[in-house]
Amino acid sequence: MCGIVGYTGRESVTNQLLDSLELLEYRGYDSAGIATLNGETGKVKLRKCAGRVNDLRKLCKKDKKISTCGIGHTRWATHGGVSDENAHPHRNGDVLLVHNGIIENYEELKDHFMLHKELKSQTDTEVVAAVLNRFYQGDPHEAIRKTVKYLRGTFALVIMFKDQPDVIYAIRNVSPIVAACNENGSVLASDVVALGASAKKYLVVPEYVIMELHKEEIKLFHLDGEPCEADYMEIDWDTTRSGKGSYPFYMEKEIMEQPDAIKASMESRIVDGMIDLSADGVPDEVLKGCERICVVACGTAMHAGLVAKVLVQSKLNMHMAVEYASEFMYGDPVIDDKTLVLAISQSGETIDTLEALKYARKKGAKSIAVINVKGSSIARESDYVMYTAAGPEIAVASTKAYTTQLITLFLLIGRMAKVRGLLDDAAEKEYLENLVQAPDKMQQVLDQRQDIHKIARQMLDAKDAFMIGRGLDYSILLEGALKLKEVSYIHTEAYASGELKHGTIALITENTPVVATVTQTKLKDKELSNIREVQSRGASVVLMVKDGFELADAEYADVFTLPAMADEFMVFPASVALQLLAYYVSMDKGLDVDKPRNLAKVVTVE
Repeated sequence: MCGIVGYTGRESVTNQLLDSLELLEYRGYDSAGIATLNGETGKVKLRKCAGRVNDLRKLCKKDKKISTCGIGHTRWATHGGVSDENAHPHRNGDVLLVHNGIIENYEELKDHFMLHKELKSQTDTEVVAAVLNRFYQGDPHEAIRKTVKYLRGTFALVIMFKDQPDVIYAIRNVSPIVAACNENGSVLASDVVALGASAKKYLVVPEYVIMELHKEEIKLFHLDGEPCEADYMEIDWDTTRSGKGSYPFYMEKEIMEQPDAIKASMESRIVDGMIDLSADGVPDEVLKGCERICVVACGTAMHAGLVAKVLVQSKLNMHMAVEYASEFMYGDPVIDDKTLVLAISQSGETIDTLEALKYARKKGAKSIAVINVKGSSIARESDYVMYTAAGPEIAVASTKAYTTQLITLFLLIGRMAKVRGLLDDAAEKEYLENLVQAPDKMQQVLDQRQDIHKIARQMLDAKDAFMIGRGLDYSILLEGALKLKEVSYIHTEAYASGELKHGTIALITENTPVVATVTQTKLKDKELSNIREVQSRGASVVLMVKDGFELADAEYADVFTLPAMADEFMVFPASVALQLLAYYVSMDKGLDVDKPRNLAKVVTVE
């Protein structure tokens, strides 16, 4: 969850660290801190506080002495409350350390090394710093090797030793670390987005490999001391896009970027008017040979999987399971060598999805990852990878990552239908003709966003809200409800509208806001009937309806007309409308849209 950075070079380190931490704040914003080491004087300066990176920046304004080496951290609290003492970096003797992950056996380590009296925080991280200092006798590698043998859990450790000027050390297990070197120095971070605009290529630190970050180079070593070859990757997005530009929040910017992101995700996968996945390296034999499909994912990514399930069952006549990755291994899933597992994740680092993927592969399943970040853990663990082209997504609430996952899944399923003989050339052409309309239809919704803003104002005082729909509409609304919960703090639940009579309608009272989507032709009449049922109980209904659908006489709080597409493609304009609704409610309530309370964007702990 937490964000970590490190820099050693020829420029002042403080602003470098603070700027990078601001880009990583989506990983946690309970507290922040930096430690700098002056190579000439050997002096260490530690600044940390509960609160946001901006609070830390204020603390650092008085610092006049320039250092060119330092580490930083933005925290999502796991062990110990939100306080100055629990903020990272932690220091013990000559060791300064930041950490992302969870050390499961930290209490045992306290007892084993008799650390209780010297610890000042409640964190598992300070325990690691203390153990490192116990082992440190001037050889960083030896101290790190001895320490990690005792650690149980996930970790990305970034370390400075007081007597090792201008060098930063790092080691990881599961939790990510990336690094880059340029003319100004070397930098490491939890995510590529924080490496800086001058970084053109980067490396992912392999697990249980010690990295040395020097001003002019990056060195990797196996635990036995042998050098490890670095595998660099090109940064294929413009890191300057990481800024908000003229938008007040990243979430709005990222919603607005979706038509272009969708186009980019389709670009290499449509060749001569046909779906072509050769650039992804996904062989037709894998798509042809599987007998069942299983999605493992969490949150928004799982909702993308639920949309895909509807499409798989209609286009492939095949059952598809969509599993919470966090529960997958504990339900004795039916997985074998005829199973194709789809692991969906924006970051490619979601720990639950990663562990579920590993489990499935041990059972013999083939796997395809649908992710946004090259070189991520899930990418390296999967047989094949289909990268979305969302670019950097900073807001905690995912928007463009979701819709680029959808477009990628639509292309994958279309290709599966073709190679399995279920889609002829004419049908494939029609399928793609509909799909390529998605960016324009999404843009039409964006052009009408002020109409959605007016609807949002009606929901500001709501404590509870409901979203109802059938079939594909229900799948879309699960994500819409999550968005509203995440950023507005309105308790919102999506229900299959046919289930209302089986208990849920008891929750509908006078003026309860209900958002209903009606986009599926064969279900339109049933959905409108369900809407009348909640209206008869006093609900205030906002209707999002496909253009061209005739409505029976009824009073609605508001109606938003969605640009028409073939039914199965209505997920694209409808998703944008629901994202905008959540965004405007949050903004008008005066909330921090990009950093919802208690949430982090990348979940790297179980």
